[in-house]
Amino acid sequence: MVTCCTKYVFDPSKLHSFETFIKMLIPIYKRLGASGVNYLLPYEGPNNIALELFSFSSLAAYDEFRTIRKSDPEYQSACKYAEKCGFILSYDRSFMRPVPEF
Repeated sequence: MVTCCTKYVFDPSKLHSFETFIKMLIPIYKRLGASGVNYLLPYEGPNNIALELFSFSSLAAYDEFRTIRKSDPEYQSACKYAEKCGFILSYDRSFMRPVPEF
């Protein structure tokens, strides 16, 4: 299993728009095969950092998801919304693996 972990830096004055974007992505990602889809928004601490987490059985499965996602009309619509609103300032993506149980 591989988990994609994305750290977003966003404009805190546009938190509502960012949350709308997230709510667009969750059903799309689930429909395209992601599991454990989760977003974490600021509560205490920095008010401009959010985390995105979702998993696939392998990096190859994630790559297939990325390929399909590029041509998905709902995903393209969500991306256009994000571009139009301009709330994402930067992001950093990492791929993590779980520690196996003993």
